[in-house]
Amino acid sequence: MKKLRKVVIVGGGTSGWLAANHIGKRLLGSDIEVCLIESPTIPTIGVGEGTVPMMVSTLQSFGISEQTFITQCDATFKQSIKFINWLDKHHHGEHNYYHHLFEYPFPNNQDVTQTWLSDTTAASFAETVSFQHMLCEHGVGPKAITQAQYTGHASYAYHLNALKFAQLLKDNAISRFNVKLLKTNVTAVKCNDEGYISELQTDDSGQVSGDFFVDCSGFSSILHRQALGVKSVDVSDQLPIDKAITAQVPISADDALPPYTLATAHQAGWIWDIALTTRRGTGFVYASDYLTKEQAYTKFERYLGQPLSGLKVREIDMKAGFAERAWHKNCVALGLAQGFVEPLEATSILLTDFSAKLLAENLPVQHHALALAAKKYNEIVDYAWRRVVDFIQLHYYLSDRQDSAFWQAMKSTDSMSVVLKERLALWQYQVPKKSDFNSKYEVFELENYLYILYGMHFKPCAHLVAKPEHKELIAMLTSYGEQLLKQLPKHRALLNNIAQHGLQKI
Repeated sequence: MKKLRKVVIVGGGTSGWLAANHIGKRLLGSDIEVCLIESPTIPTIGVGEGTVPMMVSTLQSFGISEQTFITQCDATFKQSIKFINWLDKHHHGEHNYYHHLFEYPFPNNQDVTQTWLSDTTAASFAETVSFQHMLCEHGVGPKAITQAQYTGHASYAYHLNALKFAQLLKDNAISRFNVKLLKTNVTAVKCNDEGYISELQTDDSGQVSGDFFVDCSGFSSILHRQALGVKSVDVSDQLPIDKAITAQVPISADDALPPYTLATAHQAGWIWDIALTTRRGTGFVYASDYLTKEQAYTKFERYLGQPLSGLKVREIDMKAGFAERAWHKNCVALGLAQGFVEPLEATSILLTDFSAKLLAENLPVQHHALALAAKKYNEIVDYAWRRVVDFIQLHYYLSDRQDSAFWQAMKSTDSMSVVLKERLALWQYQVPKKSDFNSKYEVFELENYLYILYGMHFKPCAHLVAKPEHKELIAMLTSYGEQLLKQLPKHRALLNNIAQHGLQKI
């Protein structure tokens, strides 16, 4: 039986080096070589700067020190996404907002949603079910300097410099997992008679052969789409946003740092605003069917309060969709080569990390098992992508904004999946529960939906019964949050302390 002897990853950047770490760790100590081909001339997009809490466990599993990661990648802590102006300003006020927190909304493992819904005078959902809302609104970090690495009083993820993060992942994959690096450009792809990739032609390193290939070449997808002809599932009818203008905005060393991502809605899309230690990464995301480029530039400059001419600006074309088969023959596409939806919930790095880890866990060492592994992998990845599209579409559908053609169009259910339609219909009559999410491969689960549904004032017609013990739990949460505010440093102060003194190793 033919065994796998060499895995070749094409493309660096965050996706390529995440894949290299996951696969390199899995194959360390085996006789299977892992080689990554990185172009010396093609730049990475480098704008995926937000993560979700899954990244904490990923970095730990790679053996990367949290202190090293934070200091080398200009990283900041991310405890939430703060959604601003996603609701009608006439009904909910100017600059209305809600938080999608990372702390579970189940104090003492109790779901207090029904009690919250029954109280028409209660504070916002996030403010009621989690002390983390208080930490975010007061600009406080999620941990103390004395706490061990990758632990805190609240769940968190990170904001990061994507280019520096890719470099850190590269150094770790090479030094810790023995991944080989080849700096060259792939100029041609050769397949055998069965349609499997057999070797790659490069511009200055000759032919590179392999048994299994991972396409991390970005939107160009030179292996998966160009060479193997794998088509994409177009979901632009569900998510019509197709353009982004990005800008890096310098900040001073004493500027306060919000411990969350800002996602501010506008006439035909939204704006991301991510604070790193030395700059803000911002992006104006919009649907070109509803807004011209000139209008987008004007609105973006108005948001930033300065002209874009003095900033590092990029324009990015986006099309929502994903590969109809992420794994085809002996090739898996990851990152932008696998698919893309707007980065509203840090979906790009999340799906790359999820898919790369899944690949590493399911990569067979025997060639004859590839087809069986591919079938299982594709079912899982396809399901994950479709539910991610549902979750992103939900943000727009729930909005009661009617101030533009864009927001009016996003209220249509014509393009909505059957799964999302059925869930929303069910949740009109009962509060969402864990069993509504019957696959362990839901990338966004019950707690994520609760924050979005009730942050955007989704109101069920269910029979609601308040529980007195839940009110006591909610009061205890408030008290605990007030205690943490006295103990924890401001976000900027925490990061300065980490840079100066480091974190506890255990």
